Amino acid sequence: MKHREAGKKYDSFKCYQTLEHDISFIQKRGIREFERIQKKREHLLKEMLTDFNEGRSRSFYCIAATVLDVEELREALTRARKESDGFVVKGRSKVLHSILDDIAKKKGYRLKLRKQQG
Repeated sequence: MKHREAGKKYDSFKCYQTLEHDISFIQKRGIREFERIQKKREHLLKEMLTDFNEGRSRSFYCIAATVLDVEELREALTRARKESDGFVVKGRSKVLHSILDDIAKKKGYRLKLRKQQG
């Protein structure tokens, strides 16, 4: 409970934006289904890091892979590949950042860590 309350204000290793949803999902659908989806997230994250990371986006992509739906991530990658065809990695990164930010904004998510002050 202490981690849940702290997670409403600050992030640590686990992004708490989806913690309640994750717990509910596991209770309803089971840990195996949760793990299956997490493997998909891991695969999509690896694609982001391999094809779109200019050296400064690792945390941003990790948070996006944690909080956005798998299908949203897949669609964002597909769209970013089309829109950044022929760009160098820095340009590809900007395109994917913009797409992910738009999705997050519509859903009310933050793709940056909230750091505790003090």
